[in-house]
Amino acid sequence: MNTSTPFHRSLLFAGLCMLPLLAQAQQSAKDQARAEEIVQGKCFICHGVDGESSSPVFPRLAGQHGAYMARQLADYRSGKRKSSTMQPMVEDLSAEDFAALGRYFESRTPLKHAVEDSDLAQVGRFIFMRGNPYTGVAACASCHGEKGHGTPQLPRIAGQHAQYTENQLKAFNKRERTNDNAVMHAIASKLSELELKAVSAYLSGLN
Repeated sequence: MNTSTPFHRSLLFAGLCMLPLLAQAQQSAKDQARAEEIVQGKCFICHGVDGESSSPVFPRLAGQHGAYMARQLADYRSGKRKSSTMQPMVEDLSAEDFAALGRYFESRTPLKHAVEDSDLAQVGRFIFMRGNPYTGVAACASCHGEKGHGTPQLPRIAGQHAQYTENQLKAFNKRERTNDNAVMHAIASKLSELELKAVSAYLSGLN
């Protein structure tokens, strides 16, 4: 092939430019396949194949931020976040596996869930959006966003099982969970039982 003409040189340049994209696509497919292997071998038992866990004691993972999830998995493996269930599940996984799992569950579409107690959820909406100025409880929306979608650093809490959210808030309050920022302990320690349950109920119905 004569590569001396401008046309042939442009074809050669275009082909060279495509190589990184092809390599990236191949790596993405490899990561996806690895994540699916782990999910079908471990995660689906508690969290479901698409991150929609059927039990309220296990978190819904669909739509969760991949970077946040990868960090939590690393904390489970190191023991920074305690769980007799999760630590054995992740002890043989790598940082690359954690990142692949994070991307996998982030790509799953969260489902809309009905609130069990709409009156309680309305109380929770007030606390979530405005906090409690009388007791110093900060508005949850100030960090997690008005829709509860969070950021790569802060979890998506919209649509989470009410029971799971309640359990985590109590764990923060008791300092049983310390791997995330200390702000959560300060907030959880000020929530009354009613406020805690109300916020959890409200979040369960967000999407």
